[in-house]
This record gives sequence, structure tokens and C-alpha cells, in this order.
Amino acid sequence: MSATFQDDVSMTVLRRMKEGGFDFARVHPIEFFAIFPDEHCARKAATRFRGESMNAQVLEREDCSWHLQVSKVMYATRVGIDDFEQDMESVVEPLGGVLDGWGVTQEIDEPDS
Repeated sequence: MSATFQDDVSMTVLRRMKEGGFDFARVHPIEFFAIFPDEHCARKAATRFRGESMNAQVLEREDCSWHLQVSKVMYATRVGIDDFEQDMESVVEPLGGVLDGWGVTQEIDEPDS
């Protein structure tokens, strides 16, 4: 995926988050995704993403490929997200994987009834 396309997608998502009232002033678990053709490579990549503010999970997909999900607690900034995606790509691509985007769960405050 080209860096320009990733930047455009990230900017669009961040803009929508802002429009939806996302709280950018605090840290959130942000999920980053990659797809691998085999379990061994997905698990090898996962070992590179463990630590105090990170967690990695590997799951089989319906199409028999393997999904790596890395959760990193961080501020949702374009620079931070782009930097982590680049770091992740440098681990994922040599193992035959491809990045598959990122996301964050937005909490919605319910009005008191």
C-alpha cells in the first residue's frame, strides 16, 4: 500500500473521529492489522509487538490466511499512527505479510435518562 494512500486514509479517519467528538486528549488502545499467508510468519511478527503498552494476537481468517492484530496504547495522532505503521510494516513485509489498516473504538457518552 502506498504511503500517500495510507496518509489519505488516516487523515480521513482522524477527521471523522474529530467530527464524532473523539477525545484526542487521552490515550486509547489503537488496533493495527496485518494479514499473513501462514501462521508461522504471523506469530513470528507478533513476538516483535509485545510490551507494556502493546499486545499482539494472531487469529486464523475464514480464507485460511492469518490475521495479526496489534493493540498499542497511545495518543491518536497522525504522526504517531503513521510512525507505528511504518515500524510495523518493516517487520511485517519481510515475513510476507501486508498491512491491513488500523482502528480505534470510540466511546459514545450516553445522555443521562
